[in-house]
Amino acid sequence: MKCPNCKDFELQATLTKQGVEIDACSKCKGIWLDRGEIFYFTKKVIVVAGALEQAIKEGRPTQKLCSKTQKPMQEIALFEGKLRIDYSPYTGGLWFDGGEFGQLERKDLKITLDEQVKISTKPDKVFNKEVDYEIEQKKKARMKALAGGLTPLPDLFFRSCGALLGLYALLTLALITCVNFGFLTPDIAVLTGIGIVLLQFIFGPWLMDLSLQFLYKISWDVSLPVQISNFIRNTCQRQGMKLPRIGILLDGAPQAFTYGHHPNNARIVISQGLIDLLEPEEVCAVVAHEIGHAKHWDMLVMTIASMVPITLYYLYRKIIEIRIDKKDMYGSTRYAIAIGSYLLYIISQYIVLWLSRAREYYADRFSGEVTKNPNALASALVKIAYGLAGKKPKEEKESRRESTLEAIKSLGIFDANTARGLAIASYSSPAAKMGGEIDVENLQEVMKWDLWNPWAKYYELHSTHPLVANRLNCLGEQSASLGQEPFVVFNRRRPESYWDEFFVDVLIMNLPTLVVLLGGILCWVLYLSNLNPNFPLYGVIIILAGVAELIKTLFSYEDYGNHGYFPYMNIASLLKNVKVSAIRPVPCTLKGKIIGRGVPGLIWSEDFVMQDDTGIIFLDYRQPLGLWEFLFGLLRGAKLQNQEVTLTGWYRRSPVPYVELKNFTIGTTTRTCYVYHIKLFVAGIIILLGIILAL
Repeated sequence: MKCPNCKDFELQATLTKQGVEIDACSKCKGIWLDRGEIFYFTKKVIVVAGALEQAIKEGRPTQKLCSKTQKPMQEIALFEGKLRIDYSPYTGGLWFDGGEFGQLERKDLKITLDEQVKISTKPDKVFNKEVDYEIEQKKKARMKALAGGLTPLPDLFFRSCGALLGLYALLTLALITCVNFGFLTPDIAVLTGIGIVLLQFIFGPWLMDLSLQFLYKISWDVSLPVQISNFIRNTCQRQGMKLPRIGILLDGAPQAFTYGHHPNNARIVISQGLIDLLEPEEVCAVVAHEIGHAKHWDMLVMTIASMVPITLYYLYRKIIEIRIDKKDMYGSTRYAIAIGSYLLYIISQYIVLWLSRAREYYADRFSGEVTKNPNALASALVKIAYGLAGKKPKEEKESRRESTLEAIKSLGIFDANTARGLAIASYSSPAAKMGGEIDVENLQEVMKWDLWNPWAKYYELHSTHPLVANRLNCLGEQSASLGQEPFVVFNRRRPESYWDEFFVDVLIMNLPTLVVLLGGILCWVLYLSNLNPNFPLYGVIIILAGVAELIKTLFSYEDYGNHGYFPYMNIASLLKNVKVSAIRPVPCTLKGKIIGRGVPGLIWSEDFVMQDDTGIIFLDYRQPLGLWEFLFGLLRGAKLQNQEVTLTGWYRRSPVPYVELKNFTIGTTTRTCYVYHIKLFVAGIIILLGIILAL
């Protein structure tokens, strides 16, 4: 992006204390804001939006060119002509000269730059060369550090054995406890612990074959492109493996996974979308990742590991459902064991997820080793997991983008849940849409949330796969060790910790539960103390629970006091915000085109994928009743394909970006989602019920 004033100077990414990255000129101190970014820096959105709308109507031509399109902009006057800035009618971007930036900080708008990355205040020197030199030196230092030595991964065998021993120690503890108290016989305990594992391992691949055959459109042993076919054959020969059976899933979503009993009877399934959207070398890298899973016996290890949580949950359900006709002498013990089994089940789940994430890093490294090109897998991951498809797909495939294969997500190329992260701004230009190359600068903006926001670690903890940003960093390290320039080097200093927002989010999210829990404890303490308040305490607790639910709803459907105003933004500007989560949204209005369903090929999918001129994003259509959503997807969904849409909603990230719809308009038809209204209604009913009980 060129500076509209200095022309030959490139704008630099500059962080702000508001958790948003903007573009600034190091020479003239001007700043560029993408469409809608101005609303991140004010609490008086309606005032600013009204002033901006009026100013645009009275805009006049200027000689300055738009930083993105290099087309003429318009000069507009905000706040009765007191603040003059430049507006791009093509992108909706705003340009503030250095002096205008100073005026901006004294008004209702306030941008606070990070002090350690603040742009220069000495316009009399040619800073761009100095900045370029500094950036180049940092890049060289980073490359040298990366190439200095490839970080060794923990020994896969010992890590796997340790995890499995720990898992089955937990299971054995639960089984022995159940046997000692007579809730299970030794025979049943042994059969439960061993039988489920054997049955799953023996029949699992066969059941998966049937599932793919009848629930999905798949073709086996079809001809692959020559480059891919030769790569698979040569790789398997070098690894001493039989050729895996290759299945082509007739689905536009880019996805791949493997399953089987052992390396020599592995099945590798790739989707047609993977072949259509990726370059051949990227497809080979993805297939190599799946071969790595087979080579490392991941199918067997993960099958054995995943059976422990299943068995523990079975024990929990079995013990809790025991009914004893006579006096239950061991009732409290039985419930204690059931709760213990459930806690062990939760612990074992996290161990399995931890083991799965470790094996993903090994599969990634295997791919880089056999292809000698870790960047190929890195670019493939970006296109698949972030939805940043750089190769122009076939027309009939363009609208189908998400994987539906939840059952085998632990052995897929990435967690199927993150397929909904069609948050896509990384194109070479806004007009490039689906056909451009990935813009690394924009990719780094997408990665900021993954690497900085504490919520990202929380979601990774609950995922079968590491965050894609972390995998990209590891692949970059491997590229540097091979003497190659990494696909992306994320080397930006975090401006703040973001933990304060995280703790507030957690508190708000759990506020109703905390009120009920503390209220229950208070009632119990008063009961034990033989103290009876002069008013119905439980009524007050219910009132407080209703108030807590109301606070949670208002916070998680925040419109920043704008009385229902949702500013017009684009997907690129949404992605720059780090301070966003599933419960801390950004209200927005978007315009674009619906290009597909949320679940490709599923005729009742009620969710959709929308594209504007900066990217594509997942749209979450919610209603109070699941049946309502099902009927909408079944009866109305097909009619929305390839339609222009204007929508309002709440942009969230968990960990993938999406917009929860408030309402959307296609043509003259507007449809509204009522989850927000129902939540407010429920909170009001709880408060009313508490008042009635307290009287």
